[in-house]
Amino acid sequence: MTDAMQQSLIDRLGALAERHEELGVLMADPQVLADQPRFRKIAKEHADLTPLVRCLESYRAARDDLAAALDMEQDGDAELRALGAEEASAARGRVEQLEAELQRFLIPRDPFDAGNIFLEIRSGTGGDEAALFAGDLYRMYGRYAERQGWRLELLSAHQGEQGGYRELILRVVGEGAYSRLKFESGGHRVQRVPVTESQGRIHTSACTVAVLPEVDEVEG
Repeated sequence: MTDAMQQSLIDRLGALAERHEELGVLMADPQVLADQPRFRKIAKEHADLTPLVRCLESYRAARDDLAAALDMEQDGDAELRALGAEEASAARGRVEQLEAELQRFLIPRDPFDAGNIFLEIRSGTGGDEAALFAGDLYRMYGRYAERQGWRLELLSAHQGEQGGYRELILRVVGEGAYSRLKFESGGHRVQRVPVTESQGRIHTSACTVAVLPEVDEVEG
């Protein structure tokens, strides 16, 4: 990152940090507290900016550490110079890592990221074993949703002849469900010795997963 780009990034992040502070003041305003829809909107924006502000604070601290370490490298004492070089290397790594995180905060968010989803699992090639694999995926997503505190609703299910499912349609209700699961869309494949195989041969099975955001109905 060039110095010019770095300063531009810092300026933008500084403006967002100032906005975060402004929102904190507004949340304590009696007039805002009396207007619950406005308060909820302000509180959400404040919460969305909080991780960025914390990361910016860590970045500034790492920059200060790096500057102090570079000063030590100029000391007349050889041991202090060696210590400064060691600390400078560590601080430089933290600075680079935090710079990358801060840049990600500035990437525009997908408008559906915070919302619920519809999750469809279909068995593909692999016959009965693919249906069993679809069942495994269902349980996997179910456990993940539980750990996230989300609610999983089974909307439709077509079972396989030997167990598992030919098709599943689920609704996942929870903050950030789409942002966490949208990249699950696509083909999923497993190679294993299935319970339906008596000869111990490795079998390849595939399923497709589709993740669709739940959108509000548009009035005509």
